[in-house]
Amino acid sequence: MYLREEGKIWLATGDERVYLEPAMCNRHGLIAGATGTGKTVTLKVIAESFSEMGVPVFLADIKGDVSGMCVPGSENKHIRRSIDTMHIEDFNYTSFPVRFFDVYGKLGHPVRTTISDMGPELLARLLGLNETQEGVLRIVFRIADERGLLLIDLKDLRSMLQHVGDNANEYKLIYGNIAAQSVGAIQRALLALEDEGGEIFFGEPALDIKDWFDWDADGRGYMNILEAAELFQHPLLYSTFLLWMLSELYELLPEAGDLDKPKIAFFFDEAHLLFNDAPKALLEKIEQVIRLIRSKGVSVWFITQNPADVPESVLGQLGNRVQHALRAYTPNEQKGLRYAARSFRANENFDTERVLQELAVGEALVSVLDAKGTPTIVERANILPPKSSMNAADVGIIAQFINMSPLNSKYKDTVDRESAYEVITEEQEQAAKEKAEAEAAAQAEKERKEKEKQEEKERKEKEKQQKAKQAKKKQSAFGKAASSAATSFGREIGKSIFRGLFGNKRK
Repeated sequence: MYLREEGKIWLATGDERVYLEPAMCNRHGLIAGATGTGKTVTLKVIAESFSEMGVPVFLADIKGDVSGMCVPGSENKHIRRSIDTMHIEDFNYTSFPVRFFDVYGKLGHPVRTTISDMGPELLARLLGLNETQEGVLRIVFRIADERGLLLIDLKDLRSMLQHVGDNANEYKLIYGNIAAQSVGAIQRALLALEDEGGEIFFGEPALDIKDWFDWDADGRGYMNILEAAELFQHPLLYSTFLLWMLSELYELLPEAGDLDKPKIAFFFDEAHLLFNDAPKALLEKIEQVIRLIRSKGVSVWFITQNPADVPESVLGQLGNRVQHALRAYTPNEQKGLRYAARSFRANENFDTERVLQELAVGEALVSVLDAKGTPTIVERANILPPKSSMNAADVGIIAQFINMSPLNSKYKDTVDRESAYEVITEEQEQAAKEKAEAEAAAQAEKERKEKEKQEEKERKEKEKQQKAKQAKKKQSAFGKAASSAATSFGREIGKSIFRGLFGNKRK
């Protein structure tokens, strides 16, 4: 509950009230505890308080119960006992300004991003690529950027991969080796992502994070709720998508320095998924974003079962901590219990490790940063009840919120503008056309030359025949003349010889 007169968030009550300092909330926070111990209640109380103080909120709704923030809560014996025992005055059940988002577009405005906006590093994690394959993916992005080609959806990336693979010999002189095996592996990973329905994540209009920054008529910050029940069935998609959103916040917001309250609060439920099997380079980037984003006025809250789920480099930056009960039956669970207990400033009035196993539902060990930024001694306390409904909102009510939202017309319909796929396809068609024209021209030239050659051959053959005919005709004329002459000469010779021999003329 946000106390306007004190400018603080009343979070819990133990021996004394426990307050969150709004100016220290950008030092981030952790909400941890076993399943069913009250993490969602704590999340809702903090989120509602942020909204009341005019801070917009983003949170993922994995189980569906967070959607009830759009509906006023209702009385029950547990809430009444909390109100009475904690002496909460003027407690009013109320709804909060809510906007719903859904990657699948079923229970919220469709959430999309572009391949270019997600970038090669997060996309490589989403596709499960190794270091070599990620290197090739980076080259593909670099070539697309330098050519001014937009990578919007999967068909754009697939076309770009094919283009780079087909022209690998040309590009390797500039960017290094581009192995056909790596290109093929990325193409197969894209196919697997598509089979899981991953193509729905990429497209336009892409989510504009600036739309999260909105307030109702009373100045309360909007609750931007991502319906994640279906998305959570694909843990890698879920964690990568939320990490992309966090990185978008980081890129969007300018440096703000020390503020009286955050500009926005970001709740990352099931945070352990963010770190599972993440390569070292990605973990370093996450740590860097968490460390630097606080100076931009963003309060990040990780929700998970055990603090050990969060790397120490990140955990050390989470100054505000709410730890619900832990169960410790196995050696690993006992190790996690000791780790959680040691993460608090000890309270001499109780054994932290023992109390962690005794906490009732709705109870927690709480340590927050005071006005000077120093962690307070851990306190055993009861978390305040939320003002909105603890139940999931009816689908019909959610549909009404979606239809009434000014964002509905912005995100409802997809847009497919010219991007890498269209440009590369046009280039390929033009190249194919030019090739066909060149081949046709070459074939025509070949046929022309063959025709000329044949005509030349026929001409020569004709000339040869004509010469032969003329020669034969001459020979024939000469032969006749010669034959006549020879006959005549023969006769004369014959006559001469006859007369000379016999002395008389032959008849």
